[in-house]
Amino acid sequence: MAGLYWEDFHVGQVFEHPWGRTITESDNILFSCLTLNVQPLHIDAEFAAKTEWGKPLVNSLFTLGLMIGMTVNDTTLGTTIANLGMSDVRFPKPLFHGDTIRVRSSVKAARESKSRPTAGIVEFEHVARNQHQQVVAVCVRQALMHKRPAKAA
Repeated sequence: MAGLYWEDFHVGQVFEHPWGRTITESDNILFSCLTLNVQPLHIDAEFAAKTEWGKPLVNSLFTLGLMIGMTVNDTTLGTTIANLGMSDVRFPKPLFHGDTIRVRSSVKAARESKSRPTAGIVEFEHVARNQHQQVVAVCVRQALMHKRPAKAA
């Protein structure tokens, strides 16, 4: 498994995820339509051209999902039980078609689960930046993580 177990995380740990992802017009339109978000600011170039942005904005929920997805391989692939919540979600700068994001994650807290002796909770902060190093998305995520399996006696 590529993911880390609860014991592998410590407060202050930082992950500079090595890949970037360029967002395409197709990504934005497909996600918006699949989620029935018919906001013309995302899917209607003519409408968006008349706004303060002058062009379509990338759907913020696509940005959130992509940002978290880009972190999975380094952190939770196969070792997470569930996401418990996301908070402090914000989008300080807009994203546009053709922008490329990169993500940095840090561990803000880690504690054992009170109800599951084989699990712990890790709180991550994920920060996405565009190709100009501007912060475009931030999220605090709590994940219920497996502890390392006990060794057979």
